[in-house]
Amino acid sequence: MEDHGFAVDTESLPDELEITHLNLNDDTGEGIRHRRFPAFSVQYHPEASGGPHDSHYLFTRFREML
Repeated sequence: MEDHGFAVDTESLPDELEITHLNLNDDTGEGIRHRRFPAFSVQYHPEASGGPHDSHYLFTRFREML
């Protein structure tokens, strides 16, 4: 996953983590989730999307995990 010049080698992630989002410009990881535990992350600003509901599902998923 990449942000401001830093990137995680997605090939080095353990099997417990799954890539959920890829950057279409450079194919870097933008999101991961844990396969067993209720944990996920995105490496971008979901609230700054082009449309008001583009990433609404992330906040819904987070609330459901609580």
